[in-house]
Amino acid sequence: MRTTPTPLEIPLFPLAAVFFPGGQLSLRIFEPRYLDMIKECSRQGRGFGICLILEGEEAGLPAAPAAIGTMAEILDFQMGSDGLLQITVAGRERFRVVQTRIRADGLILASVDRWPASAPQSVPVEFSLLQQIARRLLEVIGEPAAEQPQRDLDEAERLGFRLAQWLPLTNEERQQLLEQPDPLQRLHDLNYLLPRFQRE
Repeated sequence: MRTTPTPLEIPLFPLAAVFFPGGQLSLRIFEPRYLDMIKECSRQGRGFGICLILEGEEAGLPAAPAAIGTMAEILDFQMGSDGLLQITVAGRERFRVVQTRIRADGLILASVDRWPASAPQSVPVEFSLLQQIARRLLEVIGEPAAEQPQRDLDEAERLGFRLAQWLPLTNEERQQLLEQPDPLQRLHDLNYLLPRFQRE
């Protein structure tokens, strides 16, 4: 008899940006609820979820997050020159929000189902132009954008995530690419967008 996995409860960090598996991101933390969240996550050795804000703001009242987000693992933290906590996180697997509740301090807690990574697939030859573009972008990116950038360009799901993060897309387009379950369809969608960037 198969049992249904119990949803995992994680704290959410709603952000006005889309975060992808395999990427890295620097965050400045200043609100008490998120400072407490980072302390708790560090103490317990666990991560938190990053979701695109659909309604609301990053600071102040709890924002309405997207239903699909990415698990963030804390890699490093330090105090910035402005006295604010700065952390570096790595994107892990995607997740789907099942239910949310708001803690007394305003922190959003979510019950989530983990979204397993797709089976590794080599990038088909028809998407070789996407690989070339990704290599050029990788040369000019000034901050860490991926943990294993060269390997990412040879695997379909990772290449799609990297380009979705690097190309000048809208947050709505990035969210759609994050939610796309098929790595090859994601590359097809990115290929469809290329003429826009070539004109620019």
